[in-house]
Amino acid sequence: MRNESNTRIRTRPRALRRWLALTLAGAALILLTSCGSAEPEQAPAPAVEPAALAKLPLANTFGDLPAAPLDPAPADKTGGEVVHPKADIAVHDAPGGKPIATLPAEQIGSPTWVPVIARQGDWAHVLLPTRPNGASGWLHATTDAVETAHNDFAVTVDRAAFRLEIFEAGRKTGSWTIGTGRPEHPTPAGRAFILASIEESVNTYSPIVLPLSSHSDSHETFGGGPGTVGIHTWPDNSFVGKATSDGCIRVTRDALERLVELPLGTIVSIV
Repeated sequence: MRNESNTRIRTRPRALRRWLALTLAGAALILLTSCGSAEPEQAPAPAVEPAALAKLPLANTFGDLPAAPLDPAPADKTGGEVVHPKADIAVHDAPGGKPIATLPAEQIGSPTWVPVIARQGDWAHVLLPTRPNGASGWLHATTDAVETAHNDFAVTVDRAAFRLEIFEAGRKTGSWTIGTGRPEHPTPAGRAFILASIEESVNTYSPIVLPLSSHSDSHETFGGGPGTVGIHTWPDNSFVGKATSDGCIRVTRDALERLVELPLGTIVSIV
């Protein structure tokens, strides 16, 4: 767990350069239609004026959206699509539904990239970086509103085995023994994603912290912050293979060096 208020935040250049190297094939949507079939109806996007958008709660790591629909299939794999809003964008409770929040274009010093878990035409069902864990919503993800990319990477965390693995296009490219939250402050299970990459200038336990979209179920706040779960190192390797943290995932230095190269929005599946 980390204290957001005592940390100087800077965007990691390597993480951004990684985005430039992503294949953007997903940006061009290929529409396949069968002869004589009608195109499916698109749910209209309710107009949300800037003044109304500003009044909606923020979908960020400090927020809480109890009315947000929960991730319907937290054990499933995604198709790898991720989106970045070009400006603050409304989050809806369904395609064409009620606006329930505003997703900022940037948060914690990094551009907001969120994974897409389903599609209905121009509507993208995305995971959100806010409480409750597994919160989701729908964006009217037209090319005018969002940037789209394809992310071949995924991370899995097996809490019982104290194992973190990185996959690229389904192929395992790294595996490490890790530390997790102790029984009274467990690392939460479910489908989360890498929200930001922070270079520490105050805390010395880890040179870089990767905040996830998930939050502690036992800490409403931690050190003045909102109880955000993160991935980070530790001053020594006494944590390896043990449940000793306040909910964060502790990794070795070599594991962190690999993880910071992953694109923002990378899914982290925790079981």
